[in-house]
Formats: sequence, C-alpha cells, structure tokens
Amino acid sequence: MNQPVHKILFGSPGTGKSHRIVSEIIPNHLGIDECTNPENIIKTVFHPEYTYGDFMGKLIPITMRSGKVEYNYYEGHFLKALSQAYKNIKEAYDKEGKQLNQPKNVALVIDKINRGNSSAIFGTVFQLLDRDEDGWSSYGINLTVIEFLKLLELIGTKFSYDDRGNINEYKLQPYEGVAKLETLQKKIEFLRFDLVNRIIKIPPNLSILATMNTSDNSIYFMDSAFKRRWDWEFVNWDESKPNTATYGQGGILDEN
Repeated sequence: MNQPVHKILFGSPGTGKSHRIVSEIIPNHLGIDECTNPENIIKTVFHPEYTYGDFMGKLIPITMRSGKVEYNYYEGHFLKALSQAYKNIKEAYDKEGKQLNQPKNVALVIDKINRGNSSAIFGTVFQLLDRDEDGWSSYGINLTVIEFLKLLELIGTKFSYDDRGNINEYKLQPYEGVAKLETLQKKIEFLRFDLVNRIIKIPPNLSILATMNTSDNSIYFMDSAFKRRWDWEFVNWDESKPNTATYGQGGILDEN
C-alpha cells in the first residue's frame, strides 16, 4: 500500500492545481482509474455555507406520502470517503483475516479549502490528520452512535433488531451474523476499529488532496496547527506562451 498523499496545492487562480490532482496525482501516484473505479474518488468544494454536517453527515427531514416526517442520517463527503477506504481494505482480506491483495486507494479531493471555515468543518476529524509511518492516523476519535452506525452500514453491515428496536445482530459479509461488537471486532481487526468505544482512524489507503488560491487567503484564516498537518506544494504559472485570445461577435455594429 502506497503512503497516503496529504497535500494542499496552492497558487494563483488558473495555474492548473485541480488539473494536476486529477490528471497526475490520482492516476499516477495513487493508481486510481476514475473511469473504472469512480467510487474511489470523492470530490467536494468548500464555501462559506459548508459545515461539519456536510463533511461528516447530518440528519435530514423527509416528508413521506402519508404526511409523516421522518429523519434520515446522510453521510457527508469525509464519512463517504472513509467508509470506502475501509470497504476496500475489507475486500482485500478473506474471512480468516488473511490479506489477499493490496487494498485499493481512495482520494478525498477538496477544492478551495480556504473558502470554508476549515476548523469548524473538520471539527474532531482534525485529530485524525496526524499520520504514523505506516499511514494510519496517530490518534483516534470517538464517533457518535449515529455516525458510527452509518459508517458500519456503508462498509456493508446489515442490522437485525429485537422487539424493542435494539440491535441484536450485526451481519457483515463474508462473516456470519454476530450479537456482540467484541466478536465482530475480532473478525475485522485489520480495520483497527474499536467498535465498543466507537473509535476510528484514517487508514493508509485514504489520501486527502486540496487546492487553495493564494488570492483567496483572506476569506478564512487557517491556523498554524491546521497547516502543519499538510504537505504544501506551490503551483506556479506555466511559463509557456499562453493561447491567443479569442473574442465573440456580440456588440459589433453592422456598418451597413
């Protein structure tokens, strides 16, 4: 498994930062083919109205045909990318816990990272950005129950409920249904979950790539603690001659 890329590309607008991510870093370094595995690339754009709920997940009310209102929890971009990375790791192991192949990489791409309040958007995820030499997060964070259950669901877990609405069985292929989280954890130790305490880490097959325009530096301040957790790459203007400008015909008066 390659070391994860954890980088912010910065420079003037129009210097090809997003293009470099899509055409060079993702296919060449991470080995992700967007045409073959589009699910392994999750893209988002930060803006002033973007929140932690958009990033991790949030409850959204839905009005049913009967007029009854129900609340469903929808995953955000980070939770979607994280679950896909875990899912790829799970698929690289057999049910005895033996690794069969290298897990496929996943890329979370954040465009205009400084156009949103990054501290508020990342929230507790900020703690996961430090990585050890093996690519896993140095520290874990506790998820809420609703976040944790959604994460389990996204990696393929199905739940059975008793008469009181409590979960009495977890079913995750290729494993048999189990009643206790401790039992399920033993089967998927390679995911480094702490299922009982709902503690998760970013795995090494999840890379986070972002872009930032230097001319937008005053939109939201990024503190030093946040900045130091990223590799920074300056993207300069292409020194080759620019294309000849072309103009439309609008506004030209007919001489006749």
